[in-house]
Amino acid sequence: MSEPGGEGWCQSGNPTSVFAYEGHQGPEEGGMKNEGEMRKGEEEGQGKEEDEDYDSPPERQIVVGICSMMKKSKSKPMTQIMERLCKFEYITVVIFPEEVILNEPVDKWPLCDCLVSFHSKGFPLDKAVEYANLRNPLLINDLNMQYYIQDRREVYRILQEEGIDLPRYAVLTRDPDRPEECNLVEGEDHVEVNGEVFPKPFVEKPVCAEDHNVYIYYPTSAGGGSQRLFRKIGSRSSVYSPESCVRKTGSYIYEEFMPTDGTDVKVYTVGPDYAHAEARKSPALDGKVERDSEGKEIRYPVMLTAMEKLVARKVCLAFKQTVCGFDLLRANGHSFVCDVNGFSFVKNSMKYYDDCAKVLGNMVMRELAPQFHIPWSIPMEAEDIPIVPTTSGTMMELRCVIAIIRHGDRTPKQKMKMEVRHPLFFELFEKYGGYKSGKLKLKKPKQLQEVLDIARLLLVELGQHTDCEIEEKKGKLEQLKTVLEMYGHFSGINRKVQLTYLPNGQPKASSEEEEGPKEGPSLLLVLKWGGELTPAGRVQAEELGRAFRCMYPGGQGDYAGFPGCGLLRLHSTYRHDLKIYASDEGRVQMTAAAFAKGLLALEGELTPILVQMVKSANMNGMLDSDSESLTDCQQRVKARLHEIMQKDQDFTEADYQKLAPTGSPSLVNSMKIIGNPVRTCDQVYALIQRLTSQIRKRLEDPKSADLQLYHSETLELMLQRWSKLERDFRNKSGRYDISKIPDIYDCVKYDTQHNATLGLEDTLELFRLSRALADIVIPQEYGINKPEKMDIAQAYCLPLMKKIQLDLQRTHEDEAVNKLHPLYSRGVMSPGRHVRTRLYFTSESHVHSLLSIFRYGGLLDEVKDQQWKQAMDYLSAVSELNYMTQIVIMLYEDNNKDPGSEERFHVELHFSPGVKSCEDEENVPLGFGFRPASAENQEKQTNQGSLEDLSQDEPDRALPLSELISIRRSPMIRNRKTGSMEVLSETSPGSSKGASYRLFPSCSRQSPEIKPTGLGFEGCSMVPSIYPLETLHNSLSLKQVDEFLNAVCEDSSDAHAKTMKALSVLFDTSSQGYGQAHTYPPPKALSSSETPVRPPIHPLCLSSGPPSTVSSAGPSSPTSVNPSNPAINFSFSE
Repeated sequence: MSEPGGEGWCQSGNPTSVFAYEGHQGPEEGGMKNEGEMRKGEEEGQGKEEDEDYDSPPERQIVVGICSMMKKSKSKPMTQIMERLCKFEYITVVIFPEEVILNEPVDKWPLCDCLVSFHSKGFPLDKAVEYANLRNPLLINDLNMQYYIQDRREVYRILQEEGIDLPRYAVLTRDPDRPEECNLVEGEDHVEVNGEVFPKPFVEKPVCAEDHNVYIYYPTSAGGGSQRLFRKIGSRSSVYSPESCVRKTGSYIYEEFMPTDGTDVKVYTVGPDYAHAEARKSPALDGKVERDSEGKEIRYPVMLTAMEKLVARKVCLAFKQTVCGFDLLRANGHSFVCDVNGFSFVKNSMKYYDDCAKVLGNMVMRELAPQFHIPWSIPMEAEDIPIVPTTSGTMMELRCVIAIIRHGDRTPKQKMKMEVRHPLFFELFEKYGGYKSGKLKLKKPKQLQEVLDIARLLLVELGQHTDCEIEEKKGKLEQLKTVLEMYGHFSGINRKVQLTYLPNGQPKASSEEEEGPKEGPSLLLVLKWGGELTPAGRVQAEELGRAFRCMYPGGQGDYAGFPGCGLLRLHSTYRHDLKIYASDEGRVQMTAAAFAKGLLALEGELTPILVQMVKSANMNGMLDSDSESLTDCQQRVKARLHEIMQKDQDFTEADYQKLAPTGSPSLVNSMKIIGNPVRTCDQVYALIQRLTSQIRKRLEDPKSADLQLYHSETLELMLQRWSKLERDFRNKSGRYDISKIPDIYDCVKYDTQHNATLGLEDTLELFRLSRALADIVIPQEYGINKPEKMDIAQAYCLPLMKKIQLDLQRTHEDEAVNKLHPLYSRGVMSPGRHVRTRLYFTSESHVHSLLSIFRYGGLLDEVKDQQWKQAMDYLSAVSELNYMTQIVIMLYEDNNKDPGSEERFHVELHFSPGVKSCEDEENVPLGFGFRPASAENQEKQTNQGSLEDLSQDEPDRALPLSELISIRRSPMIRNRKTGSMEVLSETSPGSSKGASYRLFPSCSRQSPEIKPTGLGFEGCSMVPSIYPLETLHNSLSLKQVDEFLNAVCEDSSDAHAKTMKALSVLFDTSSQGYGQAHTYPPPKALSSSETPVRPPIHPLCLSSGPPSTVSSAGPSSPTSVNPSNPAINFSFSE
C-alpha cells in the first residue's frame, strides 16, 4: 500500500478521523461522542504503535469509509446508521473530510476496506472511481453505475431491459447533430414526440436527473395549464401555472400521466432482500408539503406486494446499488417505476436505522471477515426462522397465527327506533335500492344529510300546521334532527340510519305506543350513534399490538433488548404474510388500525394505516352481523329470557335449571347476587333516577355548566343519555324492558371508568347490580342451552369459520407467494418459509359465537381430556367478554415428522377475556398461563419458549401511561444484551420462569405522576390493563381441528338452509347490487365536488392465493378522500 500522508490519518490504513466504538470501548463512556461528533486526529506517532498491534490478525478492524459531500455524510440518517454499524465489534467507520475529497489527490485519501460513496451535487465522482480503482475496496454502491443514474434516459433504458414496468414514454433529444430525434408536434390537447402521441395529462421531465423541474400538462377540459414540480422549498413542492405549451429548449422525456390517487410510494432497499416503503402525498396534488408538528414531511408506512418486492430486488441488482431509493406509482392495479434515485436513506425511522445497520454490517462481515482472519461466522439469524420449543419439548416452527379480537373501549352505543310513513322516507328508501332486500343502511355523509333534510322539513311543517297529515312523532323527529346535527359534520364513522320495510306496519305496539297499529306499509327507522373508539381504546389496541409481537419468536443479538423484534424482522424481510380484516363499524376499524400500528412499530396517524392496511370484510358477512334481523332461535331465546327475568320472586331451583342449564359458575353467581330479578330492576331504576337528578342539579350549578367530560361529552349530553335509559327501561305499565340492561351496564361502566371525577353518588352500586343483570342477559342472548348456543353461533360465524379453516389449510400448501428466492437466500436458514398472520377485528356477537362453537361444538371430550376440562371450567367462570377479548389459534410445524403424519402440524388455542373491569381483582378466574408445560413435562421443562425470557424486559411491556402514549422515537432499548430467546435448547439453565408466562403484565397502566383521579393524559382516564392470554389447549393436531371445523360447517349448512341461502346471495356480491362498500371519510369535510373515482392503492401486503370475489373499499388515499364520493370497490385475496 502506498503511504497516505497529511493530517488526519496514519500509515497503517487505520484512520484516526474515525467515528467508532471499537469493541464498545472508546475514550469516553459508551465509546461515542454525542450525535456523531468525530474523534479528530491525534499525534501521527501514535500510528506506529497501533501498527504493531496489527500483527495479531484477530485484532484487525475492518474500516468502512464514507466518501460523500459533508452535508450527506453528517446527515441524521447517516449518523444514526453509522453509530449502529460501529456496534459490530470488528467494524470501524471513517468519514473522508470534504476538503480532502475536493482538494487532495486520491492517493492521499484515507484507506478503507469497504467504501460507501455516492454522488450528490458538487461531488467529484471521477475521483471516487479513480480511488476505487487504486485501492480496490469492497463497494457498497457501484460507482460507474452512478453516471447512468444521473441520466433519466439511461435509467429508463436499464429498467426496460430488466422487464420492469414503467409508464409509456418517448425521448425528445434536442441535439443539432441528431435532428431525427427531435420531432415534436404540439396540439391543443396532446403532443406527438417522434411519432408517439401523448394526450394530456402528460408529464415532461428533463433528461438530466439532477434537474427536478418536472411539468405536468392538463387537458383543457380540466382547465388546462400545467403543474410545475421542483425540489421542496419550505412547504411547497410544486406550483400551478396557466401555461399550457411545452418547453421549447432542452431535452425531455415525455410520458403518460399515471392516476395514482394523490400518493407516491418511495421504496428504500438495503441489499436485494430488504426494502422499506413509505407513501407520501404526491407533489403533483396541490404542491403543499404535508408536515407534522415537528416540521417533517408526513409519510405513511406501506406494505409492498409480492410483485413490488421483486421489482425492488431487480432495481437493486440492475443498478448495482445496495442502498438504493426509487419511486413507485401505483395505478390501475399495477406498479410502475418512474424514477431511480440511487443512494438514499429513510428519514426518521428508528426501525429502519436498526435494520439498515444490521444488514450492512452483516454484508461487510460476510465479504471481508474471511480475508482478515476475523473469527466471525455468518449468523444463521435465529430470528429468520420462527422456531420455538413447544410445550412437549420438541422444536417446532411457527407457521400461522389467527386472532379474533373484539374492538377497544368505546363511548356508549345509543339507538332510537321510530316508525315512519311519510312519502319522502319511501322515496329515499327507493332511491338507494332498499326494495331489493327490504333493508337499507345509510352511512355516507350525503345520505345522512338527506335524512336530516327530511326531518327538518317535517318539523317545520309540524310547527306550522298541528293538524296536518304527518304521522311521525314530533319528539322522535326532534331527536333524529339533534343527533344528526351533532359534531357539526358527518364523518360517517359515528352515526348510521337503518330503514326496514314493514309491509303491514309495526306488528305489535310497543310500550310507548298508545293507539293501535295503523294500516298499510311503513318503514322502521333505526338511528344509531355513539359507539366510537375512545382514546383509551386506541391505547389498549396499540399496546395489545405491541405485546402481540412477543408471540413471534426471535430477536437475538443486536435486536435483543427489543421484545417482538423477531416479528418486525420477519416482516421486513418479506416472510410475514399479514392480512388484517375488520367489520364495517368505525370503532372496529380504528381498533384494527391502532393494533397494526403497535404490531408493526408504525408511527403517525391512524387514518393512513387504516386505509392501507385494514381490509373491510363486510361484504360476505364474515365479521358483521345484521343485529336487526335475528334468527328465529334468537327471538325464542329472547322471549324466554324476558319471561324468566320478569318474575317478581327470588329465583327458584327451576329458574336455575331454565336459565343456567350449563351450570356456568359465572351465571349462577350473578343469579345469586340478583335474587329477585324484578326487585333488582326496581333498585337499578331507582339508582338511575337518583343519577339523573344529580346530573340535573350539576347543570343548574353555574360552576359546572361548562364542565367538559371525557371525550368532549357535556353534562347535557350525559343527561340525555341517562334520561333516555330511564324512559325506556320501565314502561307505563311498570314492566321492565330487559333488552335495555346491556345499555345501562354499558353507560355505567363508561362513567365509572371515564367520568369518576364527577363524584356522582351510588354509581358503583349501580355498576354492581347492572353488571350482575348484564352477566345473565348478554351471554344468554346467544342461547340458553347448548343446542341454542350452537344454532345462534353458527348463524353468526359460518363465513368466519370457513375462512379460519382456509387460513389453516393454506399455510401448509406449497405456495409460490412471498417466499425468498432460493438462489438469493444466503444466510437465511429457511428462505421458503413464511408465517401467515390473519387478524379479524369484530364485535361482541362474533366473539361470543366463536367461543360457543369451540366450547359446545365437540372439539374435545372433557371427560377424556383433562386439559380441555380445566379450560372449560375456566371459560365458564369468565363472566364478561370485555373490550379487546382475544381468541388466538397458532399453528406449528414439526419438520422432523413425516409430512403426511398427523403429528406434523400442531395447533394451540389461547384466549383472553380482554380489558380488566373496575372491580375485577378479587374474583378473577385464573387460567393456567400462556403455553404452560404439559403435565408429564412439568419437571424437566425449564425454558417455556421464546416468550418466557421476555419477563426480563418488564420495562418495555408494562409501560406507564405517560410513556405509552408518546410516540417512541426508537423501539430499541439500547445497552441491553438480554435476549428474548438467547438459547434454543429446551434446557437453558437459569431461564426457568415457572410453569407459565403471561403475555401482559397485570399491573394497571398508570404513570406514577398521574394521581388516581380517573383522569390522565389529555383527560384520558386511566387505561385499564388487559388480561394475559391463557392457553385453552396446546396439543391439538391440525387434522383434529380441520375435521371439527368441517363438521361444524356441515352441520350448520343442514340446519341453516335458509341462512346459507342468504349467505350465498351475499357471497355473490360482485354480480348483484351489493358491491357498494363503505368509504372511510375523515372527520374533516374536504371537498364536496364529485371527482372521478379511480381504483385505490391496493393495501394488499402479500397476496396469497387467488383473489376472491369479495370486494371492499377504502378511500383512495389518505390525503384525497372525498366524503361525497361514491364508494370505491376493489377485490382482495384471501
